[in-house]
Amino acid sequence: MAQGSKDHISVGTSDPEEDSPNMIVYRKIEDIVSRLQDEKTGGVPIRTVKSFLSKIPSVVSGTDIVQWLMKNLCIDDTAEAIHLGSLIAAHGYFFPISDHVLTLKDDGTFYRFQSPYFWPSNCWEPENTDYAIYLCKRTMQNKARLELADYEAENLARLQRAFARKWEFIFMQAEAQVKIDRKKDKVERKILDSQERAFWDVHRPVPGCVNTTEMDIRKCRRERNPHRVRKSVYGVTDETQAQNPANTTQTARKPTREDVQKEISFLNTQLDRHCIKMSKVADSLMGYTEQFMEYDPLVSSPEPSNPWISDDATYWDLEASKDPNQHRVKKWGFSLDEALRDPAGREQFLKFLESEFSSENLRFWLAVQDLKRQPLQDVATRAQEIWQEFLAEGAPSSINLDSHSYEVTSQNIKDPGRFSFEDAQEHIFKLMKSDSYSRFLRSSIYQDLLLARKKQPESEQGRRTSLEKFTRSVGKSLTGKRLTGLMQSS
Repeated sequence: MAQGSKDHISVGTSDPEEDSPNMIVYRKIEDIVSRLQDEKTGGVPIRTVKSFLSKIPSVVSGTDIVQWLMKNLCIDDTAEAIHLGSLIAAHGYFFPISDHVLTLKDDGTFYRFQSPYFWPSNCWEPENTDYAIYLCKRTMQNKARLELADYEAENLARLQRAFARKWEFIFMQAEAQVKIDRKKDKVERKILDSQERAFWDVHRPVPGCVNTTEMDIRKCRRERNPHRVRKSVYGVTDETQAQNPANTTQTARKPTREDVQKEISFLNTQLDRHCIKMSKVADSLMGYTEQFMEYDPLVSSPEPSNPWISDDATYWDLEASKDPNQHRVKKWGFSLDEALRDPAGREQFLKFLESEFSSENLRFWLAVQDLKRQPLQDVATRAQEIWQEFLAEGAPSSINLDSHSYEVTSQNIKDPGRFSFEDAQEHIFKLMKSDSYSRFLRSSIYQDLLLARKKQPESEQGRRTSLEKFTRSVGKSLTGKRLTGLMQSS
């Protein structure tokens, strides 16, 4: 058996898969597993065990596997044999029949060998739809041994939400597979169910378990030293490297301590990244689109006409005017950025801050924004003016900064630039956003502007009604006087 496997490896050197580190590991493991299963050459005896009211077919005990590994692989330590067996089990070559955790135990736990069809050497990359079909099929099979675990039930609910539109198709696929499985022999079906479950325990493991499919050795090789990889697992040959035989003689550089430290820091950074679910991102994007839909002249027709279609600039004139309409005032309530982006919004917000005796915050923010647009020769002078006006000791318009922002700005002002006040500006913006802006939206200044356009038609209608009454009364009096004069003259 060992000689046959060696011949297989030597013949397969022309196959791109054999050059991959994954395949080298898989072939070695499969050689061990094949010897384990071959009872004729001293493998582990595979037997059917009687249980209460049932039989458990094609199983071996964990103790038998550990003893075989120690005997045939020249391993003296039991812990080392258990560790090696756990690594093989983590790749799914054998698995416990009563547990989802793929480890090897030196006791009477029963294990079953995986079918070669499900071996990782077949380059399995299952999709979520396949996993959804499998979980849906498990729910249709009313057996205690096939009940979903808690994490599998959560995965099923998540997949059902994700594939809501095609769930009927997934359900039909699962239903068809269940019908096919029911035609098989009971013992065969029992073995296949456990092997399929073990396959998904490898590719969708229990939370907290090691996922052997998560870190791809091929990717690590290509990212670390792309010039050494001539072939990929999928049979695509790198022509540039194949034409240069000098690259094939390079030796692998041993990673230094600095390389390991850089990798550790990079992985720690990746762990600290804030991840947001795709559904939440889509919901926020849809909400933003719906909120600003009426302000997009290409999506909704504005009044007056769309300037991109009619070449009528009246719409732009209204947007640039300092007399805001209700449409513009409503937009200020979306965020502080929208209020400060509009010149009329900045003016009204400044008036509100002046009424609260805190206008220096906005004036400082505007001064820093203006500093970023100054010519380079005027930047240093303007930065010193801002420092003296808002941040220096005894400044006429002193602003309230935290100690960290003040220290950073003090260091930056020694060599002033366009972004010397970046930390201080960000702190002041957050202060206005969390405190002053919310009060501005509740203030009478904003509410009067927001409701003015709604009240104006009513006031105009009232003025129109009173004018009509006055005209009618004057007309009636004039008509009466004319009739009286005609009667007197006659």
